Amino acid sequence: MPRRIAALALFLVFAFPAAAGAHSVVRHGAPNHRITRSTSTNWAGYSATGGTFRSVSATWKQPAATCTAATAYSSFWVGLDGDGTNTVEQIGTDADCSSGKPVYYAWYEMYPKFPVNLSLTIRPGDIVSASVTTNGTGSFTLTIRDTTRGGSFSTTQRLKSAKLGSAEVIAEAPSSGGVLPLANFGSVGFSAATVNGQPIGSFHPNRIDMVSGTTTKATTSALSNGKAFRVTWHHS
Repeated sequence: MPRRIAALALFLVFAFPAAAGAHSVVRHGAPNHRITRSTSTNWAGYSATGGTFRSVSATWKQPAATCTAATAYSSFWVGLDGDGTNTVEQIGTDADCSSGKPVYYAWYEMYPKFPVNLSLTIRPGDIVSASVTTNGTGSFTLTIRDTTRGGSFSTTQRLKSAKLGSAEVIAEAPSSGGVLPLANFGSVGFSAATVNGQPIGSFHPNRIDMVSGTTTKATTSALSNGKAFRVTWHHS
């Protein structure tokens, strides 16, 4: 997939948790629909490229979704690959709006495989930490912890085709045959963002704003101490 323009449109079926009472064709963490080095139609956050990446981690405060009658989606995750490569290995949370009601959950995805919902309880204001690590030969460990509630989940997955070409900490508008409306999450603060055991700023990462046409959907702040930043919602 070209570095600046993602030509792929690979989407799989994803269902809300049963408690949400709704089903939707949604894809978390699809490869970056990059349009320039500083904007994307579906990502906001930071992406490190130009090397081999074997670990990424970050902490964030789960934002609350402000919902209207519309259905909308927002994802927050850490991952390897996806910026210039055709796979993404990631784990994170969502703050969505299903028929006007907020829905919160955690998930992991070994794109292009199906995403997997987790039974981990996630609520607005919870402090969430997540990481993805690999041994470099196709084995990945994906871990997420809700440190507020004490819950955690970890899984080991295999994906031999992973190129390990990027590492990201991202707020995203998920996709389903195209980028879906971005839920109003207000803002989300990421901290302790590390790549290969170092602050993500050590890799001179790309700072990405989410822009569709002339509409700015979310903006990313400058890095603080090389490993903390905030993404702010502007438009669905």
